[in-house]
Amino acid sequence: MPGPDSAALRLLAMDEDDLAVISAALQDAVAKVGDIAYEPRERRLTIVFNRYRWESGGGERVRSALQLGGVSLLQARRIRRGARQAVVELLSVHFEVGDAPSGSVVISFAGGGDLRAEVECVDAILADISTPWPTRSEPAHET
Repeated sequence: MPGPDSAALRLLAMDEDDLAVISAALQDAVAKVGDIAYEPRERRLTIVFNRYRWESGGGERVRSALQLGGVSLLQARRIRRGARQAVVELLSVHFEVGDAPSGSVVISFAGGGDLRAEVECVDAILADISTPWPTRSEPAHET
C-alpha cells in the first residue's frame, strides 16, 4: 500500500537542466513499443511508462506519461516499431542543442536503441497517471 509520500509526480521541463530532472525520475522505466505515440500533425510525442518510484524509497512502480511538444521529426534507431509488445527500458533523456533554442531530445534505451526528437525548444511534461503499486524487483545495474 502506498505511503503518505505517494503524491503523483508532475514535472515540467523548459531547459536542459529541467530535462535532467525528468531523466532521473524516469531512469529504469519500462514501456512497450506500442506505448510510444508520435502525432506529427500535433507535433507531439507521448510515451507511457511503468516508472520505478525512486523518490519514494523504492518498492513501487507507477504509470507515467512523458510528452514532448514542438516535435518536427522523430527518428528511431534499433527499435522495431512493428514489435508493439516488445519492452524497452529507459536509460536517459537528454537535450542536444542545435540552432538554439531548437535541438534534439534523445531518449536512450538499454540495448543501444534510442529515439531522437527534433524540437523547437525543450517542452516536456512528465506526469504520473495511475496510483502506485508495489513491486519486489528493484532495477539493478552492472557495475
